[in-house]
Amino acid sequence: MRKGEMTRAAIIDSALELASRKGLEGLTIGSLAENVKMSKSGVFAHFGSREDLQIEVLKRYGFLFEQEVFLPALREPRGLPRLRAMLNGWVSRVNREIATGCIFISGAVEYDDRPGPIRDKLLEMVETWQAALQRCVEQSIAQGHLSADTDARQVVFEIYGLVLALNHDARFMKRPNSTERAQNGFERILRDFAQSGSEPETKQIT
Repeated sequence: MRKGEMTRAAIIDSALELASRKGLEGLTIGSLAENVKMSKSGVFAHFGSREDLQIEVLKRYGFLFEQEVFLPALREPRGLPRLRAMLNGWVSRVNREIATGCIFISGAVEYDDRPGPIRDKLLEMVETWQAALQRCVEQSIAQGHLSADTDARQVVFEIYGLVLALNHDARFMKRPNSTERAQNGFERILRDFAQSGSEPETKQIT
């Protein structure tokens, strides 16, 4: 990478760290410039506006999420093994983010009723992830791991709800058994939708 590209990447990584703790709206050029030991004008030279910076932070978060959660799961066989791998990676990431926060979740709270490019980008990323989960559920149905009459969208809805509850109880309520409850809930969902005798060997998400 060229020096300018390296500087830009370092600024984005620092901005992501700040946004994880303070939210995207809490990300200011001033605090970022102080964090990276640069002038405000120096930071602005790499981004057209604060909004452009916030969108780049979202892209960086999405890239890291894909690298840590989605792509490793693709190495698993189609069906429940891959779905469990996705949940494994997702729950592990949520657990690591307890001290800071999940951009997907905090961003949804900040921008749920604020139209604009940031909300549009965030919505696109979340919809892409939910679509990936739904495809995985549909593959589980096709593989015979889940009942043929399974509502894939309902499964994704319930799974997403569990992860939101995990983040809430672990981060806000500080409840130590939150991950175990999420694991139990996930396995219950699979049992409810599983076709009798066809589900692969159960593996707890960790």
